[in-house]
Amino acid sequence: MSRPPSDPPLAPMKKYSSLSRLLVPSAWFPLSLVFLALTVAACTSPATPPPSAEPTLPLAECSLAAPGISSQFDAQCGKLTVYENPTTQTGRQIDLNIAVIPAVSRNPAPDPVFFLAGGPGQAATESFLAVQNAFRDINRDRDIVLVDQRGTGASHPLRCEIPPELETEETLEDNSAAFTAFLETCLSELDADPTQYTTAIAMQDLDQVRAALGYDQINLYGVSYGTRAALTYLHLYPTRVRTAILDGVVPQQLALGLDVATDAQHALDLIFARCAADPICTENFPNLPTRFDEILTTLEAAPVPVQVTDPITGEFRDMEFTRDMFAIIMRFYSYSPTTVALLPLLISTAQTDYARLASQYLILTTDLNTSLNNAMGYSVQCAEDTPFYTAEQATTAAENTYLGEMVSGGLLEICKTWPRSPIPADYKDPVQSDVPILLLSGEYDPVTPPAYADLAAQTLPNSLHLIAPGQGHNVIYLGCIPDLAEQFLSMGTVNGLETACVNEIEPFPFFINFSGPMP
Repeated sequence: MSRPPSDPPLAPMKKYSSLSRLLVPSAWFPLSLVFLALTVAACTSPATPPPSAEPTLPLAECSLAAPGISSQFDAQCGKLTVYENPTTQTGRQIDLNIAVIPAVSRNPAPDPVFFLAGGPGQAATESFLAVQNAFRDINRDRDIVLVDQRGTGASHPLRCEIPPELETEETLEDNSAAFTAFLETCLSELDADPTQYTTAIAMQDLDQVRAALGYDQINLYGVSYGTRAALTYLHLYPTRVRTAILDGVVPQQLALGLDVATDAQHALDLIFARCAADPICTENFPNLPTRFDEILTTLEAAPVPVQVTDPITGEFRDMEFTRDMFAIIMRFYSYSPTTVALLPLLISTAQTDYARLASQYLILTTDLNTSLNNAMGYSVQCAEDTPFYTAEQATTAAENTYLGEMVSGGLLEICKTWPRSPIPADYKDPVQSDVPILLLSGEYDPVTPPAYADLAAQTLPNSLHLIAPGQGHNVIYLGCIPDLAEQFLSMGTVNGLETACVNEIEPFPFFINFSGPMP
């Protein structure tokens, strides 16, 4: 979405950012921000296997933990060994990390909920912990199954550390040769064939897990990229899916990355409009779009030297705060209602306190680096997204946006080096299904806006789309939505759900200072 003509023009954006953490066209992962080497024989839906019998996968007591989350969660864990190349059934084998949270009931429903994480590159056994409370009632009657998708978590993770010298470069254009060398080194050091770590192959894994655990039918919950995974599984194994909940929807036919800048700009414009309509916000932070553009212009002219405390070492660190860094903060702080509440204050105080923004940047990117397996994400996106848009389209789509081609152009650069699998001829076709599906969106989602769920719904006639007012990315935990999700799963239909309560969800009030919002 372009800014209104009355607003000052955005400062020009250098073409590509060097940091791989920017190249997730979300988280599209939940923050709070959104991926097949198959032979012709594998291009059609696999034959439906016979109904499952007794489980064959042994499980043992375990505790789940995740970086940045103090609590742990008791579960039953196991490993399922699969071939890295499911077509040849030869060569390297990998272990899939699986956790089952048993239902509380002594007489549980036979169909569990499989949780599909975002990213691409997040691990289900880690990301579930951030939203576990939303599944408390669901878990009363149903097992929750967490499978770290191949290439993530403890399922043969694919991850490459970016050299510090590349992280200090402002754009890929500054050191494209070094970045290409990094990618080539990364590929040479991976104990993996990266063409085998994409969505359709991973969903074949998921069905093997289902069968090994003895489930006949399952329910799917996918968030962000996980919704693409869920739709892929639904397409491949339609009779195995009882219901699905898609939270922050990624339609199959969409090439994610191309519209990231447009969607992020639209979300920020909505946040600015909400502030302008709020007397307290507009009184404390007048002319917010103008202030925002002034910061972009200042940082485009020259980075600002700052001294900050390193969030890992605790030591003082000298760094230059750049326009790219500011854009990253704006993008990812647009994901969550709690961080959105801080945006007007951060923008208002930025020009006198760039060090605070730099600290937020370090904290944010440290969190992203620990939660994502970047090499797995490259394998997905280079197979399923970048082949479906051009550099010219990326340039056009990024016009009049604060992100510019930071994501779309950066992905295209990475995928020049990263190996790409061919995908089935029908992979990007809209998924068609009569399975009951609950679609969830946040009104202000900066990466999977409600229009994406509307697009998916066109071929999902038994679906219902709920939009949480004033909310961002990942809404399963908000207001009455956990109750509605539990009711939906219990009934197995979208019919009869009392959804008026969703309209009562309100965004978190804007902070007027760093102590919090107005009492």
